[in-house]
Amino acid sequence: MEKKNRIKMTMDERLNTIRAGVLGANDGVLTVVGVLFSVAAATNNHFAIFIAGLSDLLACALSMASGEYASVSSQTDSEKVVVAKEQQLLNDDFAGQKRIVTNFYVDRGVSQHTAEKIADELLTKKPLETVLSVKYDFTLGHYMNPWSAAWSSLFSAAIGGIFPLAALVFVTGHYQFVATIGATVVAVALTGFLSAKISNGLIKRAIIRNIIIGLVTVAIHFGIGKLF
Repeated sequence: MEKKNRIKMTMDERLNTIRAGVLGANDGVLTVVGVLFSVAAATNNHFAIFIAGLSDLLACALSMASGEYASVSSQTDSEKVVVAKEQQLLNDDFAGQKRIVTNFYVDRGVSQHTAEKIADELLTKKPLETVLSVKYDFTLGHYMNPWSAAWSSLFSAAIGGIFPLAALVFVTGHYQFVATIGATVVAVALTGFLSAKISNGLIKRAIIRNIIIGLVTVAIHFGIGKLF
């Protein structure tokens, strides 16, 4: 049964993978453009600027992926500990677990008698699944996948960082940095739009917020490069 449940991802699992991708893309954009403008403020060597941006792009993608893997792995480990704990409680204190399930339905307006019948039936058929659902809103077998989050973050960070890097490489002359800023604005606006859509948030506010953060990032890094 657990193996069968793993085949189809839950909404939380899908959202976790998408979230990692959106955050990775946003971080890829901002870190790469930050390095590009920091180095560009200190030197006019186009190749040096490109190498610095490319190196940061790769480092950022790997860093985001490893961070997501470690974070989601910790969450998955915690979920597995909870599963083992609840299984032990079912073995040692079944009456207490039944009381928790019964109270869960009573709190939602079900009569005591009916709630006890529901608890009896559920705990007879799927005891561990029932307890996990009632106590933690957690589905047995559907652990967050650290590899999905890591790969999503890796590719998204790389793709996000390519926007400003490509603008710097393919646009030359006086409009080079204007094009890079434009590419940054487009990229962070896109990640703001996606994050708002995924979380059912305010799209316009998310886009404006990301654009402001992107421009401030450019200004800070360019200023640091000029200063040092």
